[in-house]
Amino acid sequence: MTLIYFVLMLGIIIFIHELGHFFWAKKSGVYCYEFSLGFGPKLFSFKRKNDETLYCLRLIPIGGYVAMAGEEVDDDTSVAQDKKMYNKPWYKKLIIVLAGVINNFILGFVVLFVIALIYGSYTTDPVIGVVTKNSSSQKAGLKKGDIILKINDEKTKTWDDVTLKLTLANNEKIQVFTVKTKNGVKNIKVKPTKITDKKGNVSYSYGIALNDTKYYGILNSLKYATSKFGSIFNSMIVTIKALITGKIGLNSLSGPVGIYSIVGTQRKAGFSSLLYLLAYLSINVGFINLIPFPAFDGYRALIIIIEKITGKKVDAKIDAIINNIGLYLLFALMIYITIKDVLRLF
Repeated sequence: MTLIYFVLMLGIIIFIHELGHFFWAKKSGVYCYEFSLGFGPKLFSFKRKNDETLYCLRLIPIGGYVAMAGEEVDDDTSVAQDKKMYNKPWYKKLIIVLAGVINNFILGFVVLFVIALIYGSYTTDPVIGVVTKNSSSQKAGLKKGDIILKINDEKTKTWDDVTLKLTLANNEKIQVFTVKTKNGVKNIKVKPTKITDKKGNVSYSYGIALNDTKYYGILNSLKYATSKFGSIFNSMIVTIKALITGKIGLNSLSGPVGIYSIVGTQRKAGFSSLLYLLAYLSINVGFINLIPFPAFDGYRALIIIIEKITGKKVDAKIDAIINNIGLYLLFALMIYITIKDVLRLF
């Protein structure tokens, strides 16, 4: 069942992403050679009547693509010039390129809304709901109902911000909580408790938790989906910054094998947890594709904007070389992360 859920989740995310590119390419009159889910050998393919596109399902379910005429190097004389992507107005090209990202964001938001509507949701505000007895936080003076405004002078707008900042700290150093209490704003210093499990894994506990009261209704679901979407998006910005500055290493990243393990864990926690993972991964895919790195949609969007500003076309062959280098680097990173994920299993 874990494998089935894993393939379904990746399939949905990839399909929604590629459907965005495909729909707007077709709507803009771009000739599409192929709409493919997955990479590698074909498992199944077909063509619709009066449609040039070949629809494919391929063996490796970790990606997909829409092959469009005039997207990169133009060497196909059988396709009319007005059906090639590079001949379309700049704004249509930008919509086609970013449509996959937008679709992923929409999917993430809708799934978060559905979760809250069906199962209810917790508040996303950074309000302490539980303080464990004799914990480091209780001894330092944190109390139930305190609103965490900052940690180490960095603002915390949601509980996810609190969790992420404490996770990234990951040490025994004292953390300075700026909290709003009944008696005003205070700075409270908390030194976490070091915990080592049987396998030797180290973690740090503060002894605080979110309020476990659930809220229901359409308006609350919209509020939750909006706040949670923003929180997930912001956490990805913080994570990228942490990778660049060296606060966290590449070992902290997960690939398909790592995601498969997470799917197994979330499956045991219930269907709502699987839905949340679907939303999280969809927003993640959208965010990553916004990064202006070769092989990502953000890079294609950057090229289109540069061409619009300068009034000059970027050399297609040079662009294709840069794009391929980006792909090779991504594959190398994926192989490295996959090996790390496999080693974690043993």
